[in-house]
Amino acid sequence: MQLKLDALEAHLAKGLKGLYVVYGDEPLLAQEACDRIRAAGRAAGFTDRAVFTVERGFDWSALIGASQSMSLFGDRQLIELRIPTGKPGKEGGEALKTLAASDNPDILLLVTLPRLDSATQKSAWFTALLGAAVALKIDPVERAQLPMWVGQRLAQQGQHVAAGEDGRRALQFIAERVEGNLLAAHQEIQKLGLLYPQGVLSFEQIHDAVLNVARYDVFKLNEAMLTGDVGRLARMLDGLKGEGEAAVLVLWALVEEVRTLLRIKRGVASGKPLATLMRENRVWGPRERLIGPALSRVTDEALEKALTLAARLDRQVKGLSGGTGKRGSEPPPDPWAGMFELAMAVAHGGKPAQASGAPRPRR
Repeated sequence: MQLKLDALEAHLAKGLKGLYVVYGDEPLLAQEACDRIRAAGRAAGFTDRAVFTVERGFDWSALIGASQSMSLFGDRQLIELRIPTGKPGKEGGEALKTLAASDNPDILLLVTLPRLDSATQKSAWFTALLGAAVALKIDPVERAQLPMWVGQRLAQQGQHVAAGEDGRRALQFIAERVEGNLLAAHQEIQKLGLLYPQGVLSFEQIHDAVLNVARYDVFKLNEAMLTGDVGRLARMLDGLKGEGEAAVLVLWALVEEVRTLLRIKRGVASGKPLATLMRENRVWGPRERLIGPALSRVTDEALEKALTLAARLDRQVKGLSGGTGKRGSEPPPDPWAGMFELAMAVAHGGKPAQASGAPRPRR
C-alpha cells in the first residue's frame, strides 16, 4: 500500500509490516523515513542488520539466501537493499518478485530506490513490491511549500518566527537562501537551534545566521517565469551561472517555455479548449495552474520577439559571430543578461526589466 510520509509515524506506532519500499529524489526526507523505520525495527527486536547495495555483478542469490535464513545468534534481522540506479535488471527483477512473495516473520526488509520513471513503476517487479509492501514515495518540497516546511522544522526545535508580515518575510528569506538544497536547509535550521534559544526568532537573527546555500534547478526556471517572480528569476539565473551550468541548456529551457506558451496562446485564439492544449503540450503538475495567469499577462508580440532574441542568443552561446537582426537589436554582450531579458518576456509580460525594479543577474 502507498503511505504518505506524514502518516509514517502513526503507521509505525500501530506495528511493523515485513516489507517497506522508500523511493524518490529527496535524500533528506528519504533518509529520515528510513531512520524511522530502522528505529521501529530495533524497538521490535530486529537488532541484526545487513545492507546490500546493487552494483554491477551483484549476487542476488546471496540476498535471497539472507532473507530465508536466521542470523548467527538467532536475532531478528533487518535487511536493507539499496538500488541506486533503480534498475535491478532481469535477474534482479525476478529476485525482487521472490522477496515480495516471501513471508518470514524474522526478517524486516527495507528497499530504497531513487525517483522512478513511469515505465519502471509499471514493471512487474515494482508492481509486485507495491502489492506486498508499505511504499513511501518521497516527493521534493516545492518552492511554494518551502517557507511552510521551514516553519514546521523550526517548530520541531521549539522556535518560530514573529507573527504577521515580519514572520512571512523571515521564512521567505530562509527559503530563498536554501532553495533546491534541502539537506543544507536542514543544517541551517539546526544551526539556528544551536545559536538561539527556543522562542521567537527575529528577522535580524535569521539574516545574520543563515548562509546562502541555494542550489538551482534549470528545469525550475519555468515556475519563476510563469509566476512573474522576477526577483527569484534573477537569483536563479545568477546562481546557475555561478554554479557553472551550461548556458546552452539554460537557453533551451527558457525557449521551450516560450514556444509552449505561444503554441497554447495561438490555440486558444483559434478556439481550442485550454485543457486540451495543455495536454497536447505536455503541461501538467504545478505548471497547469500557472499557465493561465501567464497567458493573460504576455502578448503574442512579446513571445515572438523573445523567440527572435533567442535565435541570436543561440548563436552567441555557441560562439558563432555575426548577428542576424537589425542594427541595435543584437543581444547584450553577456549571454546571461540576454537570457534574463528573454525570460522577462514571460515573467513581466515583455516589459523592460527596469520597470519591475528587479535586479539583473550579475555580469
